[in-house]
Amino acid sequence: MSTDSKPSVVVLGATGGVGSALSRRLAAQGVPILLVGRDEGRLEALGAELGAPWRSLDARDADAVEAACRYAADELGPVGGIANCVGSLLLKPAHRTSSEEWHDTLRTNLDSAFAAVRAGALLMRKTGGAVALVSSAAARTGLANHEAIAAAKAGIEGLTRSAAASYAPYGIRVNAVAPGLTRTPLTEPLTKSEAQAKASAAMHPLGRLGEPEDIASALHWLLDDEQGWVTGQVLGVDGGLATLRGRK
Repeated sequence: MSTDSKPSVVVLGATGGVGSALSRRLAAQGVPILLVGRDEGRLEALGAELGAPWRSLDARDADAVEAACRYAADELGPVGGIANCVGSLLLKPAHRTSSEEWHDTLRTNLDSAFAAVRAGALLMRKTGGAVALVSSAAARTGLANHEAIAAAKAGIEGLTRSAAASYAPYGIRVNAVAPGLTRTPLTEPLTKSEAQAKASAAMHPLGRLGEPEDIASALHWLLDDEQGWVTGQVLGVDGGLATLRGRK
C-alpha cells in the first residue's frame, strides 16, 4: 500500500478525452490514481506516462468496477474519489433508433454511472469521499435527435440526486457535470468539419465548443475535499447551451 497521504481516485473511462485530461490533472497534484478503461494499449501508454496502475474492464459491469476500486484501495490507499468519464454519443430520432442502440446507450452511460455510485457507496461509507459523474446539456434542454442519449443522461442526473441523499449521512458526496459539445475523439464526427464545428459553436452562447480540460477542471473541482459542502448538484459546463439564449 502506498504511504501517500492523499486518498486515491479511480478514473473510469481514463483514456477518453475527458478522462485522460482529468487523470493528468490528478497526477500533477500527486493524487494516487487507478486508470480504468477497455483499451489495454491506450491504458498502458497513459499508465506509463503518469506512472499510474491501470485495469482493463467493462465499466458497465458493477462487480468488475467494485473489484477495481478494491484493488485501488489495497495498492494505493483508501479510495476518496471515483470519477465516471465513460460515455457514448448517439444522434438519432427515436424512430430510427434500434432496440440494440437504445439498450447500448443506456448501458454505456447509465449502467457505468450506477456502477461508480455503487462502488463508491461500498468503499467509502466509513471514510467519506466523492463520486463525480458526467451528464449532458441534452438532459437539460430539448435537442433534436438526442432521444436515447438525453434519456440516459437524464437518468444520471436523477441517480446523482438520489444517491447524494442516500449517502450524505456517510460523508459521500455525489455530483455531476453536464457538458455541451466538447472536442474529444468521441465527438470528432461532429467537429472535424470546420463548417459543422462553427455551426455547433454558434449554438453555445459563449461562442465556442468545449475542450476536454473544461470538463476535467469541473470534475476535479467536484472531487476535491475543499468542496466538502457540495453534493447532489449537476454543474452545467456547456458555454450556456442549456440555460441561455444568445443575442442575435
